Amino acid sequence: MRNYESSGEHHDVVIIGAGQAGLSLSWYLTQSGVGHVLLERSGVAADWKQRRWDNFTLVTPNWQCRLPGYAYSGPAPDGFMGRDEVYDFVRGYAASFNAPVRAGVEVTELCSLAGGGFRITSTDGAMTAGNVVIATGGYHRPTMPAVAQKLDAAVNQIHSADYRSAEALPEGAVLVVGSGQSGAQIAEDLHLAGRQVHLAVGSAPRVARFYRGRDCVAWLHDMGTYDVPVESQPGGLSKREKTNHYVTGRDGGRDIDLRRFALEGMKLYGRLDEVQADSLTFQPTLEAALDGADSVAESIKDIIDAYISQAGIEAPMEDRYVPVWKPDEETTSLDLAAAGITNVVWAVGFRSDYSWVKAGTFDGGGYPMHSRGVTSVPGLYFLGLPWLHTWGSGRFAGIARDAAYLADVVLQRPTADGARLLDSAAKQPVTA
Repeated sequence: MRNYESSGEHHDVVIIGAGQAGLSLSWYLTQSGVGHVLLERSGVAADWKQRRWDNFTLVTPNWQCRLPGYAYSGPAPDGFMGRDEVYDFVRGYAASFNAPVRAGVEVTELCSLAGGGFRITSTDGAMTAGNVVIATGGYHRPTMPAVAQKLDAAVNQIHSADYRSAEALPEGAVLVVGSGQSGAQIAEDLHLAGRQVHLAVGSAPRVARFYRGRDCVAWLHDMGTYDVPVESQPGGLSKREKTNHYVTGRDGGRDIDLRRFALEGMKLYGRLDEVQADSLTFQPTLEAALDGADSVAESIKDIIDAYISQAGIEAPMEDRYVPVWKPDEETTSLDLAAAGITNVVWAVGFRSDYSWVKAGTFDGGGYPMHSRGVTSVPGLYFLGLPWLHTWGSGRFAGIARDAAYLADVVLQRPTADGARLLDSAAKQPVTA
């Protein structure tokens, strides 16, 4: 029998984070009759509002927006929801089963108790829990490189998490550093708004939006690409460190072709190298980066071709991509004043911050060690991380499976009196 601290509030299950992942687990626990609470620092789905720009769209089609007991039912299943639509979708999900969310509660410390279970300290006081699921995602702190401090104070600098629109930036040209999903899409947003854009291109891959009559996501979905466990991927767990392919759902969905943007006036450079107060230098890596991104896109088409052939599917033929622009000579230096650059958007990612979690479940880099979200600390779990189990784990369509698996694990755990949560709820376990 566990000896939880007797003072204060106690729950068998506490979920930290009320985004789509935490809510999905909450749905399963609710169906099983297990009492629990979700602690949410801001509000339900708050990150969808607070960390996306005005013209943000999903890069996965709406038909993939399926959560346990809830699915997209709008008029455009093959379209791509914008920021506000996604926000409303997730909030609608929480309301659909009256999820027990406590909004405005920030967890400041989570500690393992010697006798088992956990003590949670928050801005709303303290409580204990037999099981804790951390569903806060993996992108906590925007990364601003140290070299940003070298730029002249007159240059407006923001992280991609704080970008909202071209109109919200001071007048002048904009340098975007980073060409992952956010960097490429923000560069597109600025370009379409008529701003002069300079883009430092990294090694992120790209994928075609459509191929042979369908969205590439639909082909990959049917092929089971999003269902392969991370351990079975080339490179194994290192896959979790890889950058996602850039593409866009804007205006019904299309490729992001940086070469075409260059034809239209966007200035492209290789990887950022050195930073001075009023100038930058770049590595001569642009051509290799563009070729590499195209190669990945074409290799995905090869896989789709093979699938179509093996399955005997009738699908229209399509010509392959031909590069529309190549750099004659790589530009490796940039004078900010001469180029009229008054803004820099750093799209260089985020870092995880679990400093508030006092439990021995992290590797040397501070990343949680787990198997399908289950850690070596009894009763401590993670949900909603990219590549938690498969590529699909970072998408709406894959969350239900991850949440169902964790729900089964949690329901088998004993409560303070030694009974299983499942027995206490007198319900059948959910199936993953």
